[in-house]
Amino acid sequence: MSPSFMKKDHIAIILAPLQGFTDVTYRNVFSDHFSGVDEAVAPFISTMGQMRLKPSRIKDVALENNKKLFVVPQILGNVAKDFIFLADHLYEMGHKKINWNLGCPHSKIAKKQRGSGLLMHPDKIDAFLDTVLPRISNTLSVKIRLGRRSKDEIFKLLPVLNQYPLDEIILHPRTGIQMYEGTSDHDAFEKALLNCQLPLTYNGDIKDLNSFCTVQKRFPHLKRFMIGRGILSNPFLAEQIKKIAVDQNTIQRLKDFHDALFTGYQKIFSGPGHLTGRMKGFWSYLGPSFKNSKKEFKAILKADSITKYQDKVEIFFKKNPEFIK
Repeated sequence: MSPSFMKKDHIAIILAPLQGFTDVTYRNVFSDHFSGVDEAVAPFISTMGQMRLKPSRIKDVALENNKKLFVVPQILGNVAKDFIFLADHLYEMGHKKINWNLGCPHSKIAKKQRGSGLLMHPDKIDAFLDTVLPRISNTLSVKIRLGRRSKDEIFKLLPVLNQYPLDEIILHPRTGIQMYEGTSDHDAFEKALLNCQLPLTYNGDIKDLNSFCTVQKRFPHLKRFMIGRGILSNPFLAEQIKKIAVDQNTIQRLKDFHDALFTGYQKIFSGPGHLTGRMKGFWSYLGPSFKNSKKEFKAILKADSITKYQDKVEIFFKKNPEFIK
Protein backbone atom coordinates (compact mmCIF):
# COMPACT_ATOMS: atom_id res chain seq x y z
CA MET A 1 0.00 0.00 0.00
CA SER A 2 1.39 3.38 -0.97
CA PRO A 3 2.16 6.08 1.62
CA SER A 4 -0.45 8.40 0.11
CA PHE A 5 -3.25 6.20 1.44
CA MET A 6 -2.05 6.66 5.01
CA LYS A 7 -2.77 10.34 5.59
CA LYS A 8 -6.43 11.25 5.31
CA ASP A 9 -5.73 14.97 4.94
CA HIS A 10 -2.92 14.48 2.44
CA ILE A 11 -3.45 15.39 -1.22
CA ALA A 12 -1.83 12.68 -3.32
CA ILE A 13 -0.61 13.36 -6.85
CA ILE A 14 -0.28 10.28 -9.06
CA LEU A 15 1.69 10.39 -12.30
CA ALA A 16 -0.53 9.01 -15.05
CA PRO A 17 0.58 6.20 -17.38
CA LEU A 18 1.43 7.67 -20.78
CA GLN A 19 2.79 5.21 -23.33
CA GLY A 20 6.12 6.35 -24.69
CA PHE A 21 6.60 8.99 -22.01
CA THR A 22 6.30 8.04 -18.33
CA ASP A 23 8.61 5.04 -18.37
CA VAL A 24 11.15 4.21 -15.66
CA THR A 25 13.78 6.55 -17.12
CA TYR A 26 11.39 9.49 -17.04
CA ARG A 27 10.07 8.61 -13.58
CA ASN A 28 13.55 8.40 -12.07
CA VAL A 29 14.88 11.56 -13.70
CA PHE A 30 11.73 13.46 -12.78
CA SER A 31 12.10 12.36 -9.15
CA ASP A 32 15.69 13.63 -9.10
CA HIS A 33 14.65 17.12 -10.22
CA PHE A 34 11.10 17.74 -9.01
CA SER A 35 8.97 16.92 -5.99
CA GLY A 36 5.28 16.68 -5.11
CA VAL A 37 4.41 13.49 -6.99
CA ASP A 38 3.56 10.68 -4.55
CA GLU A 39 3.36 7.69 -6.88
CA ALA A 40 3.03 6.62 -10.48
CA VAL A 41 0.97 4.14 -12.44
CA ALA A 42 3.30 2.68 -15.06
CA PRO A 43 2.37 2.47 -18.76
CA PHE A 44 0.38 -0.70 -19.34
CA ILE A 45 1.80 -4.17 -19.74
CA SER A 46 -0.29 -6.21 -22.17
CA THR A 47 -1.17 -9.76 -21.25
CA MET A 48 0.18 -12.38 -23.61
CA GLY A 49 -1.07 -15.89 -24.22
CA GLN A 50 0.83 -19.11 -23.54
CA MET A 51 2.27 -17.87 -20.23
CA ARG A 52 4.61 -15.36 -21.87
CA LEU A 53 6.07 -12.10 -20.57
CA LYS A 54 7.48 -9.11 -22.41
CA PRO A 55 10.93 -8.57 -20.80
CA SER A 56 11.18 -4.82 -21.55
CA ARG A 57 7.84 -4.10 -19.88
CA ILE A 58 8.69 -6.22 -16.86
CA LYS A 59 12.05 -4.45 -16.54
CA ASP A 60 10.23 -1.10 -16.53
CA VAL A 61 8.49 -1.96 -13.24
CA ALA A 62 11.30 -3.94 -11.58
CA LEU A 63 11.56 -2.66 -8.01
CA GLU A 64 15.34 -2.38 -8.19
CA ASN A 65 14.86 0.14 -11.01
CA ASN A 66 12.07 2.04 -9.26
CA LYS A 67 13.50 3.08 -5.90
CA LYS A 68 12.79 6.80 -6.30
CA LEU A 69 9.01 6.79 -6.86
CA PHE A 70 6.40 4.27 -5.74
CA VAL A 71 5.12 2.58 -8.90
CA VAL A 72 1.97 0.58 -9.59
CA PRO A 73 2.11 -1.72 -12.63
CA GLN A 74 -0.86 -1.50 -14.98
CA ILE A 75 -2.18 -4.51 -16.89
CA LEU A 76 -4.10 -4.38 -20.17
CA GLY A 77 -6.01 -7.54 -20.97
CA ASN A 78 -9.35 -9.31 -20.94
CA VAL A 79 -8.41 -12.98 -20.52
CA ALA A 80 -8.58 -13.95 -16.86
CA LYS A 81 -5.95 -16.72 -16.89
CA ASP A 82 -3.42 -14.48 -18.66
CA PHE A 83 -4.14 -11.63 -16.24
CA ILE A 84 -3.68 -13.95 -13.24
CA PHE A 85 -0.38 -15.23 -14.64
CA LEU A 86 0.98 -11.70 -15.08
CA ALA A 87 -0.40 -10.51 -11.73
CA ASP A 88 1.29 -13.46 -9.98
CA HIS A 89 4.60 -12.65 -11.65
CA LEU A 90 4.32 -9.01 -10.58
CA TYR A 91 3.53 -10.11 -7.03
CA GLU A 92 6.63 -12.28 -6.97
CA MET A 93 8.59 -9.21 -8.09
CA GLY A 94 7.28 -7.39 -5.01
CA HIS A 95 4.25 -5.54 -6.39
CA LYS A 96 1.47 -5.81 -3.84
CA LYS A 97 -0.77 -3.45 -5.81
CA ILE A 98 -1.66 -3.51 -9.51
CA ASN A 99 -4.05 -1.62 -11.79
CA TRP A 100 -6.36 -2.88 -14.53
CA ASN A 101 -6.56 -0.66 -17.62
CA LEU A 102 -10.19 -0.19 -18.60
CA GLY A 103 -9.66 3.26 -20.04
CA CYS A 104 -7.32 3.10 -23.04
CA PRO A 105 -9.22 4.97 -25.77
CA HIS A 106 -7.31 3.82 -28.85
CA SER A 107 -9.55 2.07 -31.36
CA LYS A 108 -7.13 -0.78 -32.17
CA ILE A 109 -7.21 -1.81 -28.52
CA ALA A 110 -10.89 -1.07 -27.96
CA LYS A 111 -11.93 -3.20 -30.96
CA LYS A 112 -10.47 -6.22 -29.14
CA GLN A 113 -12.59 -5.43 -26.08
CA ARG A 114 -9.57 -4.27 -24.13
CA GLY A 115 -9.18 -0.93 -22.40
CA SER A 116 -12.24 1.28 -22.88
CA GLY A 117 -13.63 -1.25 -25.36
CA LEU A 118 -14.70 -3.43 -22.44
CA LEU A 119 -16.71 -0.69 -20.72
CA MET A 120 -19.77 -1.51 -22.84
CA HIS A 121 -19.79 -5.02 -21.37
CA PRO A 122 -20.29 -4.82 -17.59
CA ASP A 123 -21.28 -8.50 -17.55
CA LYS A 124 -17.85 -9.47 -18.91
CA ILE A 125 -16.12 -7.19 -16.40
CA ASP A 126 -18.18 -8.82 -13.64
CA ALA A 127 -17.20 -12.32 -14.75
CA PHE A 128 -13.57 -11.26 -15.09
CA LEU A 129 -13.34 -9.77 -11.58
CA ASP A 130 -15.24 -12.71 -10.10
CA THR A 131 -12.62 -15.05 -11.56
CA VAL A 132 -9.49 -12.97 -11.01
CA LEU A 133 -9.81 -11.39 -7.57
CA PRO A 134 -9.97 -14.63 -5.53
CA ARG A 135 -6.96 -15.95 -7.40
CA ILE A 136 -4.44 -13.11 -7.13
CA SER A 137 -2.45 -11.98 -4.11
CA ASN A 138 -2.16 -8.37 -5.26
CA THR A 139 -4.77 -5.76 -4.46
CA LEU A 140 -6.41 -4.28 -7.55
CA SER A 141 -7.48 -0.84 -8.72
CA VAL A 142 -9.12 0.02 -12.04
CA LYS A 143 -8.66 2.97 -14.37
CA ILE A 144 -11.78 3.75 -16.36
CA ARG A 145 -13.57 6.31 -18.50
CA LEU A 146 -17.24 7.24 -18.48
CA GLY A 147 -17.79 4.64 -21.18
CA ARG A 148 -16.66 3.69 -24.64
CA ARG A 149 -19.38 5.44 -26.65
CA SER A 150 -21.72 6.97 -24.07
CA LYS A 151 -21.07 8.69 -20.76
CA ASP A 152 -24.03 6.78 -19.35
CA GLU A 153 -22.26 3.42 -19.65
CA ILE A 154 -20.54 4.02 -16.32
CA PHE A 155 -23.85 3.85 -14.45
CA LYS A 156 -24.32 0.26 -15.54
CA LEU A 157 -20.72 -0.49 -14.62
CA LEU A 158 -20.52 1.08 -11.15
CA PRO A 159 -22.99 -1.36 -9.52
CA VAL A 160 -20.71 -4.15 -10.75
CA LEU A 161 -17.50 -2.55 -9.48
CA ASN A 162 -19.13 -1.67 -6.14
CA GLN A 163 -19.46 -5.40 -5.38
CA TYR A 164 -15.69 -5.95 -5.32
CA PRO A 165 -12.95 -4.97 -2.83
CA LEU A 166 -11.05 -2.74 -5.23
CA ASP A 167 -8.37 -0.36 -3.95
CA GLU A 168 -9.80 2.53 -5.94
CA ILE A 169 -11.41 3.60 -9.18
CA ILE A 170 -9.47 6.14 -11.22
CA LEU A 171 -11.98 7.94 -13.43
CA HIS A 172 -11.18 10.07 -16.47
CA PRO A 173 -14.52 11.76 -17.24
CA ARG A 174 -14.51 11.40 -21.02
CA THR A 175 -15.69 8.56 -23.24
CA GLY A 176 -13.23 6.39 -25.11
CA ILE A 177 -14.27 7.67 -28.53
CA GLN A 178 -13.60 11.23 -27.38
CA MET A 179 -9.92 10.35 -26.97
CA TYR A 180 -8.66 13.67 -25.53
CA GLU A 181 -11.01 15.97 -27.44
CA GLY A 182 -13.43 18.34 -25.75
CA THR A 183 -13.28 18.82 -22.01
CA SER A 184 -13.60 16.59 -18.97
CA ASP A 185 -17.23 16.24 -17.89
CA HIS A 186 -17.36 17.37 -14.26
CA ASP A 187 -21.13 16.91 -14.06
CA ALA A 188 -20.78 13.26 -15.07
CA PHE A 189 -17.92 12.82 -12.59
CA GLU A 190 -20.08 14.24 -9.81
CA LYS A 191 -22.89 11.84 -10.66
CA ALA A 192 -20.41 8.95 -10.70
CA LEU A 193 -19.06 10.08 -7.33
CA LEU A 194 -22.54 9.90 -5.85
CA ASN A 195 -23.01 6.37 -7.20
CA CYS A 196 -19.58 5.01 -6.31
CA GLN A 197 -19.05 3.13 -3.04
CA LEU A 198 -15.30 2.75 -3.58
CA PRO A 199 -12.48 5.30 -3.24
CA LEU A 200 -12.53 7.50 -6.34
CA THR A 201 -9.55 9.28 -7.88
CA TYR A 202 -9.90 12.13 -10.37
CA ASN A 203 -8.01 12.13 -13.68
CA GLY A 204 -8.37 14.49 -16.62
CA ASP A 205 -7.46 18.01 -17.82
CA ILE A 206 -5.47 19.12 -14.78
CA LYS A 207 -3.03 21.11 -16.88
CA ASP A 208 -2.14 23.97 -14.53
CA LEU A 209 -2.77 25.25 -11.00
CA ASN A 210 -6.03 26.96 -11.99
CA SER A 211 -7.53 23.81 -13.48
CA PHE A 212 -6.52 21.85 -10.37
CA CYS A 213 -8.18 24.45 -8.14
CA THR A 214 -11.34 24.24 -10.25
CA VAL A 215 -11.52 20.47 -9.74
CA GLN A 216 -10.67 20.71 -6.05
CA LYS A 217 -13.32 23.39 -5.47
CA ARG A 218 -15.93 21.27 -7.24
CA PHE A 219 -14.94 18.10 -5.36
CA PRO A 220 -13.49 19.27 -2.01
CA HIS A 221 -13.50 15.80 -0.42
CA LEU A 222 -11.29 14.22 -3.10
CA LYS A 223 -7.73 13.61 -1.96
CA ARG A 224 -6.23 11.75 -4.91
CA PHE A 225 -5.57 13.27 -8.32
CA MET A 226 -3.90 11.66 -11.32
CA ILE A 227 -2.05 13.99 -13.69
CA GLY A 228 -0.27 13.10 -16.93
CA ARG A 229 -0.13 15.66 -19.73
CA GLY A 230 -0.18 18.52 -17.22
CA ILE A 231 3.06 17.34 -15.62
CA LEU A 232 4.71 16.73 -19.00
CA SER A 233 3.97 20.32 -20.00
CA ASN A 234 4.73 21.74 -16.55
CA PRO A 235 7.04 19.60 -14.38
CA PHE A 236 6.60 22.11 -11.53
CA LEU A 237 2.84 21.49 -11.32
CA ALA A 238 2.84 19.10 -8.36
CA GLU A 239 5.07 21.48 -6.41
CA GLN A 240 2.71 24.35 -7.23
CA ILE A 241 -0.32 22.36 -6.10
CA LYS A 242 1.33 21.42 -2.82
CA LYS A 243 2.87 24.87 -2.32
CA ILE A 244 6.38 23.44 -2.16
CA ALA A 245 8.83 26.35 -2.29
CA VAL A 246 12.05 25.62 -4.17
CA ASP A 247 14.65 28.37 -4.24
CA GLN A 248 16.18 27.64 -7.63
CA ASN A 249 16.18 29.18 -11.10
CA THR A 250 13.23 27.85 -13.13
CA ILE A 251 15.00 27.72 -16.48
CA GLN A 252 18.13 26.15 -15.01
CA ARG A 253 16.04 23.44 -13.35
CA LEU A 254 14.32 22.70 -16.65
CA LYS A 255 17.63 22.57 -18.51
CA ASP A 256 19.16 20.28 -15.88
CA PHE A 257 16.09 18.05 -16.10
CA HIS A 258 16.26 17.97 -19.90
CA ASP A 259 19.97 17.16 -19.91
CA ALA A 260 19.57 14.33 -17.41
CA LEU A 261 16.62 12.92 -19.39
CA PHE A 262 18.66 13.11 -22.61
CA THR A 263 21.57 11.28 -20.94
CA GLY A 264 19.21 8.65 -19.55
CA TYR A 265 17.68 7.88 -22.94
CA GLN A 266 21.07 8.03 -24.64
CA LYS A 267 21.97 4.90 -22.66
CA ILE A 268 18.88 3.08 -23.96
CA PHE A 269 18.31 4.08 -27.59
CA SER A 270 20.86 2.89 -30.12
CA GLY A 271 19.84 4.94 -33.16
CA PRO A 272 20.04 8.76 -33.26
CA GLY A 273 16.54 8.97 -34.69
CA HIS A 274 15.11 7.04 -31.76
CA LEU A 275 16.84 9.31 -29.24
CA THR A 276 15.90 12.62 -30.83
CA GLY A 277 12.41 11.32 -31.60
CA ARG A 278 11.82 10.49 -27.94
CA MET A 279 13.12 13.87 -26.80
CA LYS A 280 11.06 15.77 -29.40
CA GLY A 281 8.02 13.99 -28.02
CA PHE A 282 8.66 15.62 -24.66
CA TRP A 283 9.21 18.99 -26.33
CA SER A 284 5.76 18.74 -27.92
CA TYR A 285 4.39 19.10 -24.39
CA LEU A 286 7.04 21.33 -22.83
CA GLY A 287 7.71 23.71 -25.73
CA PRO A 288 4.32 25.50 -25.79
CA SER A 289 4.82 26.35 -22.08
CA PHE A 290 7.45 28.96 -22.99
CA LYS A 291 6.54 32.51 -24.00
CA ASN A 292 7.71 33.96 -27.33
CA SER A 293 9.87 30.96 -28.19
CA LYS A 294 8.03 29.46 -31.17
CA LYS A 295 10.94 29.98 -33.57
CA GLU A 296 13.49 28.29 -31.31
CA PHE A 297 11.01 25.55 -30.40
CA LYS A 298 10.38 24.75 -34.08
CA ALA A 299 14.13 24.61 -34.68
CA ILE A 300 14.45 21.89 -32.04
CA LEU A 301 11.67 19.86 -33.65
CA LYS A 302 13.32 20.19 -37.09
CA ALA A 303 16.78 19.07 -35.93
CA ASP A 304 17.74 15.98 -37.94
CA SER A 305 20.79 14.81 -35.99
CA ILE A 306 21.86 14.50 -32.37
CA THR A 307 24.44 17.29 -32.77
CA LYS A 308 21.93 19.68 -34.33
CA TYR A 309 19.38 18.77 -31.68
CA GLN A 310 21.82 19.52 -28.86
CA ASP A 311 22.88 22.80 -30.49
CA LYS A 312 19.28 23.98 -30.88
CA VAL A 313 18.45 23.06 -27.28
CA GLU A 314 21.52 24.96 -26.06
CA ILE A 315 20.44 28.03 -28.03
CA PHE A 316 16.92 27.73 -26.67
CA PHE A 317 17.98 27.75 -23.03
CA LYS A 318 20.71 30.38 -23.47
CA LYS A 319 18.02 32.86 -24.50
CA ASN A 320 16.55 32.38 -21.01
CA PRO A 321 12.95 31.97 -22.26
CA GLU A 322 10.04 32.80 -19.98
CA PHE A 323 8.24 29.75 -18.63
CA ILE A 324 4.57 30.74 -18.40
CA LYS A 325 2.90 27.79 -16.67
